Amino acid sequence: MKRYFITVVFFLIAINSSFSQDMYQIRQAMDFFRTNKLRSGDWKNTLTESDIQGSPYLNAEFVNGTIFTTSKLQYDNIPLRYNIYSDQIEFKTPENEIQALATPEIIEAIKIGDYKMVYAPYSSFKKIRYGFFKVEEEEEEEEGKTSLYSREEIIFKKAEEPGGYKDAEPAKFINKPLSYYIRVGMEQAKKVGNKKDIVKIFPDHKNEIAAFIKKNKTKPNNPESLKKLIHYYNSL
Repeated sequence: MKRYFITVVFFLIAINSSFSQDMYQIRQAMDFFRTNKLRSGDWKNTLTESDIQGSPYLNAEFVNGTIFTTSKLQYDNIPLRYNIYSDQIEFKTPENEIQALATPEIIEAIKIGDYKMVYAPYSSFKKIRYGFFKVEEEEEEEEGKTSLYSREEIIFKKAEEPGGYKDAEPAKFINKPLSYYIRVGMEQAKKVGNKKDIVKIFPDHKNEIAAFIKKNKTKPNNPESLKKLIHYYNSL
């Protein structure tokens, strides 16, 4: 698969100090495009071959969405889609160019259609990484916010030539099983692998969480079951 990259420096103007911490300065789509062009330099564009089976996107079509930045800017009506394979948010310009956000660390949240996404740290093989997550549940508590995230993953399998009794296979994108993560406050999101993993996520109430999981038969791969667990944790 041929992929060509052009990198964009994505910079947004800081919010006026007269706005409170919980308010956003609302900007329209054209301001978003104009700001990026004024701050341009390098852009990022991805080209893929049309004969690859499957799709790297959560939704292949662009949907008008909203971008919320850490500097409290809100950009409305931006054509957006999520590229699972590259773990990038892509947007379409008025000239129908497809670009990718090059500095996702300035993103507080993104709303695309009926779902919300965040860019957050997470534990992966004892290392801290960053990536995009779909928000399944968010609950406020005294010390912050407890969230349930889901994360999509896709692998790319190269085309295989025919040989012996084996037919040729085209290149394809293959979806991996959906993973769930729990994030407490501003800590890194932690993957829900099994019931023991869940208990470790809540060290301040390990005994109560273990008892709840046993009594309610909490399933690590069931979002509704995990949501009930989060509700219970916030009630402690």
